[in-house]
Amino acid sequence: MPFAPVFRSEWLKIRTVRPLLATLLVLFAVTTAFSALAGLDPEDQGADPLFAALSGTALGQIAAITFGSLAVSAEYREGAAVRLSLTAVPRRGLWFAAKAAAIAAVVLVVALVTSLAALLAGLAGLGDAADGLTTADQVRGVVGGAVYLTLMALFAAGLATLLRSGVATLSVLIPFVLIVSFVIGDALGTVADFMPDRAGQTVLRSVPDGTLGPWTGLAVTACWTAAALLAGAWRLRRQDA
Repeated sequence: MPFAPVFRSEWLKIRTVRPLLATLLVLFAVTTAFSALAGLDPEDQGADPLFAALSGTALGQIAAITFGSLAVSAEYREGAAVRLSLTAVPRRGLWFAAKAAAIAAVVLVVALVTSLAALLAGLAGLGDAADGLTTADQVRGVVGGAVYLTLMALFAAGLATLLRSGVATLSVLIPFVLIVSFVIGDALGTVADFMPDRAGQTVLRSVPDGTLGPWTGLAVTACWTAAALLAGAWRLRRQDA
């Protein structure tokens, strides 16, 4: 069976599930709104201007994670949907690849628009504090931020396939990105730089202050995402739907 029709069917599923569309709206609204507030705190004026302008990404990623998790976990509700999907597409690897590609395509498009809107809102809030940012920095922030959000959505999709539960996935990932990285992570030293969220967010900084650079940090997040997707694919192939 060709990849294109399977991808199209997964794309149609996403379009018809309202909670998924709602998470994309939340992704845009939350990321843009919190980035717009970046310049209202005087302490932010001395921070990395690019990171401050895109600060809403830290909360917006929760919506991206939720999207990736729900897009997969919806298939496992009572087992009916996933069995129907795998009956239509017996090649499980093909189906899972199309599912992941559809998730990535949707999130990437929305994330590009969101990152651009967040940057413009953040720069307006920062005012003169953002004058030092170059065009290259801003382009990297928008593109890198969109890729980062896409990778986090796919990371959640892979984990949801492995755990077969959206609730379990969100129970693991949301505390991880909100608590572990920001509370426990600082105590881990350079090890924390290789956590999936902190590594990927390096691309949002005009001057990275850790072990990794902008693109190497994003590559680390990509490795985490690939591992999660491979683990999910392994369980999908080895166990009954």
